[in-house]
Amino acid sequence: MHPARSRRWGVRTNRGTQGHDRAAQGRRRVAALLFAAAAVLYNGWLLEFVLPTGLDPRHSYVSELYAADQPLRWLFGGIESVCAVLVGGGALLAGGAASGIRARSGIRSRTIRARTDWWARTGWWALLGLALSSLADVYLPMRCAPSVEPGCEAVHPWHTATSALAHFFVFASMALLGRAAATDAPRMPLIRRWGTWVLALALPTAVCTVGPLFGRPGWHGIPQRAHLTLVGLWFALLAAELAGSSRQEDGGPGAGRERVPEVAQPADGA
Repeated sequence: MHPARSRRWGVRTNRGTQGHDRAAQGRRRVAALLFAAAAVLYNGWLLEFVLPTGLDPRHSYVSELYAADQPLRWLFGGIESVCAVLVGGGALLAGGAASGIRARSGIRSRTIRARTDWWARTGWWALLGLALSSLADVYLPMRCAPSVEPGCEAVHPWHTATSALAHFFVFASMALLGRAAATDAPRMPLIRRWGTWVLALALPTAVCTVGPLFGRPGWHGIPQRAHLTLVGLWFALLAAELAGSSRQEDGGPGAGRERVPEVAQPADGA
């Protein structure tokens, strides 16, 4: 009786693990699609080149496109909001998939994996913070467009605060996920190879946008749009990494092999 019962329990354990891994794999696939869509929408400002916004891209902030008094605020604000929802959903799914990974190797490998998972989960939470900050950025907009309205101040306290939070969270996500990739390179090879470069380029472009906040307006629109392009590239990199990890599990070593159920040996005298 004991061997049979243990055999059934072993099969259930393996089947439960397989189901758990398939669910995590499905979450990664959906997260990859969400981040791929976000990579496109995050650069929806490109529409300003074909729409009559009345703003000069060289000397204006992108957030001026959805300032409270701008005629196309509903369009650009809507794009920003949808993008934020996509990033938040992708972060939640990817973070859940990272939490669902189960280590099956030795104690040292499990310790390294636990540390990597902490960095990765914190990085995905930072992306959720970016999503929430971006939503707040839209719903606490600039009152006016300072680049075309002489009496309009560049500093709008609530909007400036939410923009600062968005910058903090996007850089935090790059640093934290880059750290996770450096700790466990086989799981995140693309982020390990390219993430540092994206972070190194995105930081100075962000710094170059603060001129109007200190009474030095002009030409800040160019580095800001370069910065947004790099953040879109970061989302595309995340999408490719998540999609690649799903494909690797589909066709990687050991894929498709039947798991051998765990069978407990009967005790002596049973």
